Amino acid sequence: MKIRSFRIPSAEAEAHLALLARRSRALFDGEASRTAERAVSEIRTGGDRALARWRKRHDGVVGPARAVRRPARVLREFRDAFEESLSRLTAFHSLQATPGARLRIAGSLLEERVLPLDSVGVYVPGGEAPYVSTALMTILPARIAGVPRIAVATPPAAYDGSRELRYALARLGVTEVYRMGGAHAIAALAVGTPSIAAVAKIVGPGNRFVTAAKRVVAGLVGIDGLAGPTEVAVFADGGADPERVAADLLAQAEHDLEAAAVLVTTSARLGQRVAAAIVRRLPDLPTRERAGRALARYGAIGIAASVPAAVAFLERFAPEHLGIQTKRSYADTSLFRRAGSVFAGGASSEVFGDYVAGTNHVLPTNGTARFASALSVRDFVRRMPVVRLSDRDAASLSPVAQIWARVEGLPAHGAAAALRQGRGTR
Repeated sequence: MKIRSFRIPSAEAEAHLALLARRSRALFDGEASRTAERAVSEIRTGGDRALARWRKRHDGVVGPARAVRRPARVLREFRDAFEESLSRLTAFHSLQATPGARLRIAGSLLEERVLPLDSVGVYVPGGEAPYVSTALMTILPARIAGVPRIAVATPPAAYDGSRELRYALARLGVTEVYRMGGAHAIAALAVGTPSIAAVAKIVGPGNRFVTAAKRVVAGLVGIDGLAGPTEVAVFADGGADPERVAADLLAQAEHDLEAAAVLVTTSARLGQRVAAAIVRRLPDLPTRERAGRALARYGAIGIAASVPAAVAFLERFAPEHLGIQTKRSYADTSLFRRAGSVFAGGASSEVFGDYVAGTNHVLPTNGTARFASALSVRDFVRRMPVVRLSDRDAASLSPVAQIWARVEGLPAHGAAAALRQGRGTR
């Protein structure tokens, strides 16, 4: 195969950015949206009976949705790998827990209390393979935040077919697991049924039907975001190792047919060497067909006229993962503001972020890194202000509040404030 190449800036570069942006349309196309809306509507009114029909039709199973806990014996090498990832993720995510805020002023007390959500639904995808690492990345920060109820939904084939997934769920203390996948799983968690209590928030990536369903229920429950196809961009100079760059691009491309893997470099020679390395490495991959088709559709090598031109292109892309393999890789991270997660230096493959580095791999995609962030402990709490004014402070603030009330035409507001002027309060 031949990966496309273009200059930056150029019309071809603009066309590729437009192509990458169009990938997200499938998340909200007619079929996915209609299916999601139907699932939510039918399960809202039909409860468990409607859910059973959806599970039989789409999951190919009958019987209760809730999984019966089964022992899962796994190889010691996996247990050791799991514990290493768990340890590093716990160490990093524990630092994200915040105590809130507290201010004493004029005898008054202003607080922000940080409270864990009452319940969270976690979707663990299981399309090409069961994503055991996603279970870890989503459940652990909820645990650290103190969420008392965590309900997991995952396709039956993933749960039944993966001892590693069952082990991970048990190790993370999850006792509420539902064998269901797709739009109906999101619908059931969001609206609830007689056998499945509704949750406060739903997190976790999935296919376009899952994503469309999350969009439908957003507002009824909280969601972490609308996850699209995965993507990686590598920014490299002429000193980068072409084998490492090629390996990182292939690692992302093997996820699925919609995956995007893009190299942006100021060195035409590096671009040529990376292209050659991809062609040489691809035939040896068991996932070569999927990776090759993804690279043919969305892969690219952009040769930038300058560092500012490269940065401008990548900032418009706002990739989920951004690898920086330059002479001053860590310093060069300051050039970028729009990326889900940044990996500085040739040793820092995005693959480590997927599993064991310690940061979270649930990241904004489809350019949403412009405003969204990686999943964290902060996504599993809510902040509640508490105000306790002293009599003196309330009296001094009363005239100010009354002025605001007159400006906004709200006389009852002014009256309520006036009652606190010069009077004792409780």
